[in-house]
Amino acid sequence: MKTYRQAFEELRAKREGALIAFTVIGDPDYNTSLKIAKKIADAGADMLELGLAFSDPIADGPTIQEADMRALECGINTDRAFSFVKEIRKRTKIPIGLLCYYNLVYQRGIKKFYEDSRKAGVSSILIADMPIEESDEAAMHSKANSIDTVFMASPLTDDERIKKIALKVTGFVYVVSRLGITGARSSMEKSALEFVKRMRRLTDKPLCVGFGISKPMHVKSFINAGADGAIVGSAIVNIISKNLGDKEKMLNEVYEYVKSMKLSTKQT
Repeated sequence: MKTYRQAFEELRAKREGALIAFTVIGDPDYNTSLKIAKKIADAGADMLELGLAFSDPIADGPTIQEADMRALECGINTDRAFSFVKEIRKRTKIPIGLLCYYNLVYQRGIKKFYEDSRKAGVSSILIADMPIEESDEAAMHSKANSIDTVFMASPLTDDERIKKIALKVTGFVYVVSRLGITGARSSMEKSALEFVKRMRRLTDKPLCVGFGISKPMHVKSFINAGADGAIVGSAIVNIISKNLGDKEKMLNEVYEYVKSMKLSTKQT
């Protein structure tokens, strides 16, 4: 199993950024979701980010909210999610991160959640609604289970807080490119690139940009601005939602899209 450190080092040596592809575990159903994750890995994604379906995902826009509902309606739960990761881990050595909300961790018990994550082959955990001030226990269990930490920083985060976040990060900093919720966007604000440049001056930890990234030009621009990678989520989930009646087309489009996005990670 490849660590984030190893993955980023290999990519830097090749002068490439990381493409992190996101999908919700169990969307649109368990078996198809497995095929989607495998297609993403086969298409060249450097890292996987898997969402644990939750009924009230406050950081996510309508696209991922609907994906969560489809997964929940198909019977996904935390037990099945860990089984899902085990299945994917048989197929790939790339880092696999979980994106979840604290309610799911609390329900299972934080110690057990992290132990089960390790057993499943999880590389990192990002708890979207956990601020760094409340993260000591999670960080302790992360270290005990050799799981990397990932925390978010937004354009409103001041310099001192960015430094505090960076100190707690062992995987990468999830750079929120704009205010608001997740969702694919056709345009990219100049301020988002300036935010990446500001963060790059404050930390040498890996920076991966998410929220709104949907085009190869977005990926290339952020990597050229100093980011180590880009996170693509809603655009992939949109492909899933638009092809619910044709699974073969869905899988082919996901593969081709991820492949095209990966090509844009080469530094210029």
